[in-house]
Amino acid sequence: MAKRKRLTPAQPGYLGLGAAPETKAMPLGMSAAPIAQVAGEASTTAALEEVTQALQDARAEGRMIELLPLDVIDERHLVRDRLVQDEEEMTALTDSLRARGQQMPIEVVVLPDPAGGRTHGLISGWRRLTALRRLYRETSDAKFATVRAMVIQPETSQESYVAMVEENEIRVNLSHYERARIAVRAMKEGVYPNQRLALQGLYANAARSKRSKIGTFITLVNAFDDTLYFPSAISEKLGLALARELVRDPGFGDALKDQLRNTPRDSAASEMRILADAVAERQPSPAPQVPPEPSPSPARPRVRVAGGERIVMRVSDGLELRFIPDQSRIELVGEDVSEELAEALQTWLQSR
Repeated sequence: MAKRKRLTPAQPGYLGLGAAPETKAMPLGMSAAPIAQVAGEASTTAALEEVTQALQDARAEGRMIELLPLDVIDERHLVRDRLVQDEEEMTALTDSLRARGQQMPIEVVVLPDPAGGRTHGLISGWRRLTALRRLYRETSDAKFATVRAMVIQPETSQESYVAMVEENEIRVNLSHYERARIAVRAMKEGVYPNQRLALQGLYANAARSKRSKIGTFITLVNAFDDTLYFPSAISEKLGLALARELVRDPGFGDALKDQLRNTPRDSAASEMRILADAVAERQPSPAPQVPPEPSPSPARPRVRVAGGERIVMRVSDGLELRFIPDQSRIELVGEDVSEELAEALQTWLQSR
């Protein structure tokens, strides 16, 4: 008869499981976490990952406002479209920022190759950035040392220029020269291959007639941008007249540039006077005015009446004179016949 073996309990350390689980409540400080604790930690991790992803998406899509030091913003990232800043407007903006702080963020883009500590390039908000820098220089107050900015990621350089132009169109109206200048500079930067695409891309929301005028001012930018001191003061009428002369006579541009260089210009008014005189000098002299020959007096209508005829003369819209020669009779008829007229007529007859 075979000998039976005695079975012994499993060793606690077998398979690396540690102590055998208990059927009762686990003691405090056990190595294995309860199911509720594991689920809670997993839920916390998932929520943190979701928040992190949402923040990353918001930053990537330009929906997050960040506080950036003023010194990290490169305002020369794009060729700015505003040539002249109205000091009165800038003072008003500075006072508003001093009293209420920055209400609207600027738009910036992360620079792929930062230089000189400038990590972000300015897309829009040049006036706000300039005003904050002015306030920080004046006050050294830490609250003016940073700027609220939305970090956007435009896919192309064209989108960057369009964003800058659209903000200025909405907030501060640009002159035709300034609009034309940014189109010219965008073409030189290689953002647009030609003038037509530059105008359509930058000013897609403008009427066709407005784009046409901006295109005409491009002629002025190409001809005079390195010579004019106050180009944004050129009115639409004067600018179109200058462009017509440039097209009509290719030598007009060089002659006018020489005149501008040799004439003192201490104000926009003096420069505009030079431009206007140059256009006026090239206009043909008007033909001498010949006074028109006096028209013959209209024939007095004659109406046949009983016993002869009556001559009718209209003195004014409200007064008609009727003369019957055969009866030696004059009649005045109309709304203007009044007692005052009768007295004036009597006085005139007495003085004859």
